[in-house]
Amino acid sequence: MLKGISPAISPDLLKTLAEMGHGDEIVISDAHFPGHTFNSRVIRADGIGADTLLAGIIPLFELDAYATPVVMMAAVPGDSLDPAVEAKYRKALGYEGTIERVERFAFYERAKKAYAVVVSGETAKYGNVILKKGVTPVA
Repeated sequence: MLKGISPAISPDLLKTLAEMGHGDEIVISDAHFPGHTFNSRVIRADGIGADTLLAGIIPLFELDAYATPVVMMAAVPGDSLDPAVEAKYRKALGYEGTIERVERFAFYERAKKAYAVVVSGETAKYGNVILKKGVTPVA
């Protein structure tokens, strides 16, 4: 056990976050997301809500300052989003910036190119989010 690291962050996830470079993306998906279909590097976080994972990741992970660093799936035409999901994720990240919304199949294409997919236990509809890694500021 390491001090200062959320117990929601598994050793595999910690290793993955450390391996990622500037501009790499990681998908934190809901429990229904077909992660293994779209990416060969999948980490399971069954039973852990996406907001819990985001709150555990953000102290370890600098968001990209040169591009929109948070991306979520847009609702399918005729469907609607629950604004509480975005609010919950913003709170977990401590993030007030722009969140890009992308169409479902465009989100899948980004998941294919992502460094990894973390399949959470999140059950909220449209509970998928992509984080783009930035550069850690020099002290």
